[in-house]
Amino acid sequence: MIRSNAFDYINVLDKAADASALRNELIANNIANQNTPNYKRQDVNFEAQLTKAMHNSKYVSIDSKVANLRNSALKPRQYTDYENYSYRLDGNNVDPEQEQVALAANQLKYQGLMKSISAEFTNLSTVMK
Repeated sequence: MIRSNAFDYINVLDKAADASALRNELIANNIANQNTPNYKRQDVNFEAQLTKAMHNSKYVSIDSKVANLRNSALKPRQYTDYENYSYRLDGNNVDPEQEQVALAANQLKYQGLMKSISAEFTNLSTVMK
């Protein structure tokens, strides 16, 4: 992780991309275990952490909020979804259709994050020329 004001957005985007990659693995694992009795789906809670970190400083510009983020607090945290109700008798709470939609949405999010990171490096390259 690079500590410089020029890399603040890149560092946050990097953490978001890590969370998205982890979510992709967990969704694939959920799909693979859709017929496993008593399996509980797993997911990542990164967006809530980022929102909480960004709202801690009101009346400040986005640039200042991103610059003041503690990147160590922005670790993607995996959790097991015990609250999601299961209609199945075997106790498994994985809905295959919902997981497929979540996988597609996550892949689009990851692609967007990669494009954003690439754009940030392009901006830095342009500035250095």
